[in-house]
Order: sequence, then C-alpha cells, then structure tokens
Amino acid sequence: QVQLVESGGRSVQAGGSLGLSCVVSGRTFSNLHMGWFRQAPGKEREFVAVMSWNGGLTYYSDSVKGRFTISRDNAKNTVYLHMDNLKREDTAVYTCAADQRKFGLPVGTSSARYEYWGQGTQVTVSS
Repeated sequence: QVQLVESGGRSVQAGGSLGLSCVVSGRTFSNLHMGWFRQAPGKEREFVAVMSWNGGLTYYSDSVKGRFTISRDNAKNTVYLHMDNLKREDTAVYTCAADQRKFGLPVGTSSARYEYWGQGTQVTVSS
C-alpha cells in the first residue's frame, strides 16, 4: 500500500517562509517523479512543482517560480517544498503526488499523470 504523508503546513504572514515535507512509503521512492499540487477554496487543483526521480529535472508553475524550491532526499523517501516570500494567494491545501517512472515518458505537470496522492496540508498566508 502506497502512502504519502505531508507535514509542515501552518499559518504564516505574507512575506514569510515555510517548508513542507512529504514522506512516501510502499513504493521504491527513487522510481517516482514527485510533484506538489495545491487547491485553494473554490478553485481547481493546480500544479506547483515537480522533480524527476533522480532530481535531474524540475519544473515550476509560473506563479511560484523564483519563490518555491522543490527538493528530494531519496535516502529518506522524502520530497520537500520550500516556500519563500509567501503571498496571500498561496493560501491552499498543498498535496504531494507520485508518478511512477515509465520508460519513454517525460516528467509530467498534469495531475492526471500522478497515481498516488497524499491527504494534503493546509497553508494559510495572512497579511
């Protein structure tokens, strides 16, 4: 059974920083592309960032580029999302997701590509 468990969400002031973690069990972590998505109230889920299985490729949404950093530690089965200069519009439930690496397919940013999902952690940014 695959489990993804996020942690680190909390309330923070605008302009502040926050780090999220997601621990994965039940699959070989080094075979997984790992992504972060978020969903704000009344909005659809949106892509935030993804890192390839070996850390060689990363992609970010335009809204977070330059402020958020995704990283992973394959020895700890953990993916991280470090967020700087947070804005009110970053308020959302942040969810990590895993995409089993498949031969010939590149890293994806669409949620449809991801087979496994965590429960999410709430990030609230106040002014």
